[in-house]
Order: sequence, then C-alpha cells, then structure tokens
Amino acid sequence: MVDRQILSGLQRAVPMVLAGTVFLSAFLLFQIQPLISRLLLPTFGGASAVWTTCMLFFQTLLFGGYLYSHLLVSRLSRRQQAGLHTILLLVACLLLRIAPAPVSAADIGDTPVLQILWLLLTTVGLPYFVLSTTGPLLLSWFAELSPGGSPHRLYALSNAGSLLALVSYPFVIEPLLPLSQQTRLWQIVFLVFSACCSGVLLTGLSRVVSEFDSGRAAKLQGPGAATGITWSQRGVWFGLSCLATVLLLAETAQICQDVAVVPFLWVIPLALYLLSFILCFESDRWYVRRWWCQISALLLLILCYVQTLGAQLPLLVQLLVWFGSLSAVFMLCHGELARQRPAAEHLTLFYLTTAAGGACGGIVVGVLAPLLLPQYWEHDLAMLSAALLAIGVWFGERGWLTIRRPPLPAAGVAILLIVSILTTTVASVSAWLKCTAVRRTFYGVLEVEYDSVEDATVLVHGRITHGLQFRRRPSVPTTYYGYETGVAKAIAVLRERALAEGQSLKAGLVGLGTGTLAAYGRAGDQFTFYEIDPGVITLAREQFRFLSDSAATIQVISGDARLQLEAQSPQQYQLLVLDAFSGDAVPTHLLTREAVELCRRHLAPGGILAIHISNLHLDLRRVTEGVAATTGMTSISLLKKAESDPATGQRLPSGSGSLWTLMSERPETLQHELFESAQAPLPATSRVVWTDDYSNLLQLIRL
Repeated sequence: MVDRQILSGLQRAVPMVLAGTVFLSAFLLFQIQPLISRLLLPTFGGASAVWTTCMLFFQTLLFGGYLYSHLLVSRLSRRQQAGLHTILLLVACLLLRIAPAPVSAADIGDTPVLQILWLLLTTVGLPYFVLSTTGPLLLSWFAELSPGGSPHRLYALSNAGSLLALVSYPFVIEPLLPLSQQTRLWQIVFLVFSACCSGVLLTGLSRVVSEFDSGRAAKLQGPGAATGITWSQRGVWFGLSCLATVLLLAETAQICQDVAVVPFLWVIPLALYLLSFILCFESDRWYVRRWWCQISALLLLILCYVQTLGAQLPLLVQLLVWFGSLSAVFMLCHGELARQRPAAEHLTLFYLTTAAGGACGGIVVGVLAPLLLPQYWEHDLAMLSAALLAIGVWFGERGWLTIRRPPLPAAGVAILLIVSILTTTVASVSAWLKCTAVRRTFYGVLEVEYDSVEDATVLVHGRITHGLQFRRRPSVPTTYYGYETGVAKAIAVLRERALAEGQSLKAGLVGLGTGTLAAYGRAGDQFTFYEIDPGVITLAREQFRFLSDSAATIQVISGDARLQLEAQSPQQYQLLVLDAFSGDAVPTHLLTREAVELCRRHLAPGGILAIHISNLHLDLRRVTEGVAATTGMTSISLLKKAESDPATGQRLPSGSGSLWTLMSERPETLQHELFESAQAPLPATSRVVWTDDYSNLLQLIRL
C-alpha cells in the first residue's frame, strides 16, 4: 500500500494539476473555433453562414464529447477510464492535422453546409472531440477527489480558459500571427496538453483514485446522496441552454451580414456567452434575479427600436445595443441554469443535457431555420422567447403570478416589450409579403421589391440595396454603377482605347447582383460574370432584364470567383471588376495581395482592375491602395457621393456613395481626363496590406 503521507500529498496536488489541465483543454477548445472557421472562410465566399455551420458542428461534437464522458463515468472504473482516454489522446496526436485540404468549386456544389461539416470532421474533428471530453471527465474525478471543493468553480475556471482563448484571438493572435503560424502553434500546444493529460491519468491520479475509490463510493451511497433528477428538471436545463444558443447564433449571423464576416464579430458574442457562464457558476452573488430580468427586458426593448432604425445609427451604438442585450439574456439563461445545478454525482448528466440543448440550438439555426423560414425570423422568435422568460422570472420572483396581480407600471413594461417585438416581427413579415420574390440560401436572404416612388424593381440583401432597375428605362445603369461612377469611367476609357484598336470589350465581373453592368455591353463585347450564390443568379435572370437586354455576349459562371479564376488559364480581360459583397459584409479573401496578383494574371496589358469598396462601416481604401502598392500597380480611388438611397429615399450616412478603387500595371492607363476627380492618395502610413495569411478588420472600422 502506498505510504499515507505520499497519498495525502498526491491528494492535495492532484486537484491543482486537474485544474491546470481543464483550463488548458478549454483554452484549446475555443481557440480552434475562430481559427478553423477563419481558414474555411475564403473557400466558401466569406459567407456569414460559415460561422453558423461551424458552430453547429462544434455544439454537436461537444454533445458527443459530453455523452462519451457520461458513459465512461457511469459504466467504467477509474482505471479503465484513464486507459481508454489515454489511447484516444494518442490517436488524436498521431492524426493531428487541422489545416483543411484545398477545395475546388466543383467539390462545393450545391451543398456547402455538408462540405463544411465534412472538412471540419476530417481536420479538427478528433482533436475537438478529445478536448470536449476532457473537461467533464476530469471534473467528475475532481468531485470525488475533493468532496469539500466545488466542482462548479472548476467548471467556471474552464470557461475562463475558453474566454481567454476567444478574447486573445482577435486582439492578440490574429493581429500578430499569420494563419500558418497560428495552426502550428495550436498543434504544438495540443501535443503539450495531451502529454500532460496522459501523465495525469496514468500516474498519480489513477493511483490516488484506486486507493480511495471504495471510500468515495461509500460516501456517495450514504444518506447525503442526492435524489434522482426528474425529466422536468432536465427539460429546464435543455430549454435554457437551447434558447441561449439560438440567440447567440441568430444574432451573430445578423451582425455579420450587415458588417463583416470576421472573427472579431464571432468572438465577442461567444465571449459574452462564456463570461455569463463564468459569473453565474463561480458564485451566486453575480446573478440577482430581480435585476437581470429587468435589464434583459429593457435592452430587448431598445434592440427592437435599433433594428427598426437600422443603418441610421452609428456602428458603435448598434454594436453596444446588440451585445448588451445578448449579455443580459445570457446572464438570465445561465443564472437560472446555475440556480438549478445538481449535486456533484449528477455533473456529467448536467453537462450532457446542457450540451444537448446547445446542439439543438445549433441545428435550429444552422439547419432548420434556412429550410423552414424565408427570413431571419429565428432571431425574432428567440427575442420573443427571451422576453417571455424575463417577464416570467421577474413576475415569479415578485410573486405576481400566484399571490397578487402585477402593479400597473410592471405590467405596462411587459406589454410594451411583447408588443414591440411582435410589431418588429409583423413588420418583417409584412415586408416579406410585399416582396416580388425572396430567396434564402447559404449566403443570405435576397429580396426583390417594387419601389413605387422610383417605379423600379430593387434587389435587397440584408439592409443593403444590391441593384435597381427602372421599369420604364430598363437599360439605364443605376445605384453603384451609374454613368458617373468609377467603374463607368473605367469602361468608357477602355472602350475608347478598344475602338481605336478595332477591338471589342472583354470584361470579367465578380459578383452578379442584378447584372447592372451588363447594361454597358455592346455588340461584340464579352461579359463574364462570376457568382457564388445560385439565388442571385436565379433572381437576376427572372426578375431583372439587364442580362437578357444586353447586346453583349453574356456568360454567368456559378461558384466562388477566386476558385474559378485559379482554375482558369489567363483570360486577358481588359476590365476585371470585384464586387462580391453579401449584405454589407466584406469578402476579405478577394482583397488580399494574393487575390490581386491572381486578378492581375487575368488582365490584358493595360487592363484595369476595378474594386467596389463602398461600405457603411469600413474604410476599405486603406486596404485596396495598400495592396496595389505592394503588388506594383498604380491605383486611384473615385467617389460619387449619394445623398439618398435610391431604393428607400432615406438619407445615407456620411462616407456612403459609390466608391471604387481602380488599379492598373500601366500608370498611363489611369491618367485619362475622366479620372481627374480621383481622390488624393492616402499616405503610406495609412495603408494596410492584407494577405491570405493575415487580415485584421478592426483597424478599418469607422466609429
């Protein structure tokens, strides 16, 4: 028998080692989420649904990991658990490869969700599964080794590791390290974690557990053992976890569509989600029911009006309200969850049930909502559910549901909140009913509307107008592509030169929209459009006439433009246009140095690369002019100011309008008199260079 003093020392040391291992596993678990999603973004057109799909995968695999832990704890001895988990760690290390293999446009096809899930499964699937099992498994061991300690505090510590991983990614890891170094560093730390975890499992921990197993079992079977968990209690755990996850994913998707699909905007909501877990499970003092339910109700009410006002508000104000409402609802859900946490012997069941709720929330937003709902109504439904929860907790805490009626002010606030959410939802439904056509695809929601003021058909993606065609003057180019815009001037200059040389115009256009640029086509011209979203292609052909009325020869290639251009031989385009925004989200993979060099390969001598960089929130000139300088191309930026949105008639924010950057490898091409209105070049210190390995959106935000 091991000496009692040694055992006593091990008994004191093991919980500390356990705590460090759990912290490190949680850090790696949440560091890989933005990293692998960032790696997948360029392959799938930078769509916001990439993150939603990744979160669906992570939540589902987390549930699988918790189920594994629950079965191990309930079916196997501690020695058997240690042996099996060590083997799993070894296999994960031997098969460790997190960088996804190159994917062609043909591989993606019409099922990007399935392709993303497959890539995740074959790269980070096993490491992520191992990391997801480590926390609950070791927490259950901690509960037996330290009966006087609180395993829920260790759970909060694991969430602290997760929070540190998330916050460090956009502010430290992404700005300082290229993607290739990020992947190598993560792999190295994972190997270190595996060695530490295996050492803990196979040495001191298993010896201590085997020595004290019988005593712990006797204590667990004594009079103080907790009673069984009812199905209604499991249902509450499941429902609270599901609601928090649905709101997390639905709100993140909306924010990304209107700003940009970048890790920063993924990480902040998820960090707030974890922070609420940490606070609620670390101590009961952080969650005061009567305050958090009222704060949640108030911020949800404000959010309704922010959604109504939309782009009229500064970005910082919008983000504060979005993130503030999320924080309050997360505290409400997780505070109620913490109040109903079970005794230590039911920990793995508790984690399993909450993980199942999270996986269900991921399925609702990532799979069911796109199939069943034509708009992002899952967010409105989640808001309504959160409001009902806040009101129920508020009224229940005060006894207004059973003992006495609620006072008039409280009842008035509750009614105002519900009515506001329903009004917002009804307005969305009414707008949908008025639409000529609607398409919801992996890449977002597209609406075709009739504007009676302009007598025009309009294509809207999120809050952004992506094209407009006058019914009485269908051949007139509009919005960002009108006669005085940068791209129109580029076409005029190139056509003048082509006519002088007896040639026609050959143009490649990345991003179809309504096909407005086809209006500039003349007989003999060749216009090739690249469009990743099949819904856009369908609407452009069925609801608009730019393509069918064009005198040019029109070709539309379906698939991500960058993948298609990489697969093609040099096309010798005189004009190559990059205009592939989804909503107001930025296609970062098309603004990198490598992307511009690829486009340059497809340009004819003296050709022009025209990049559309109009954006409500981001100063993209810093990127385009910076990349042009590093690739040896001359660039100018042309702005045509717009006083109002042609689709809505609303006054546009400062800095809006049609802003284009034109690049050419021959400086004389951009010295035409039509370009005399070009803006002064940015100073070198203001320029930013993005690469496939590095991009940082934070430095471009207009506050």
